[in-house]
Amino acid sequence: MKHSHIDEYSYRDSFIHRLDPRTKLIATLLFILVVISTPVVQWQTFTLYVLLIALLIFLAKLPFPYVFKRSLVIIPFVLLIAVSIPFLKPGEVVGSYNLWLWQVSVTYDGLYVFLNVLVKAWLSILSLIVLTSTTKLADLLKGLEHLRVPRVMIMILSFMYRYIFVLEDEVMRMRQARDARNFGGSRLWHIRTLGNMIGTLFIRSYERGERIYAAMLSRGYDGQSETLHRLSFKPADAYFGASFTSVLILAGMFTLLH
Repeated sequence: MKHSHIDEYSYRDSFIHRLDPRTKLIATLLFILVVISTPVVQWQTFTLYVLLIALLIFLAKLPFPYVFKRSLVIIPFVLLIAVSIPFLKPGEVVGSYNLWLWQVSVTYDGLYVFLNVLVKAWLSILSLIVLTSTTKLADLLKGLEHLRVPRVMIMILSFMYRYIFVLEDEVMRMRQARDARNFGGSRLWHIRTLGNMIGTLFIRSYERGERIYAAMLSRGYDGQSETLHRLSFKPADAYFGASFTSVLILAGMFTLLH
């Protein structure tokens, strides 16, 4: 079955692709921290952030439609968390609306907070998309290991990404088998069938995990992330790190001055 891998474009060759994973990890974390710390009213600064991300996408030779489409995945989560803020935040009222038996009011402060969450979440996910689209997963995990991220977290990320597609295929086969045997039935019957599928998937996943773990131990697995080449900082990493940090510092100074 066809799957959408997060590192689908990581095998391309560009300046960003050739950077050390640790450089990209630190730059991404720094960018997210700076974005979160910038007030949303500083629209000039956020314009600079968008241009900076667009430049990285261009240098990485990533398709802009692909990056934009993937970045929209954050919108439902933001709406789920922050959609009620414009109605609950006290402040100057923008407008009032009648919903059935309730009258709700939208405030400027609420819209400000909602916009703050939406813009910062979108820019953060854009930076993460650039990171994962230009770095092979094995190299990314190796970089996290070198940065002293707890090994158990790296193992969880590794196994989750490696076997999520196996579980997805398992779900699709179970669904196909259900549809082949489905001759109707009530809503309650469909709910019971779905519950049985979830339970069966859990048992199969647990059993598969035990077999895989035993097989890995028999082959000498020690929890280390292995790659075909060693990670090493190059002059390009230093130039990129210095330039990227300088831009973020200038953006921060601009924010403080305004």
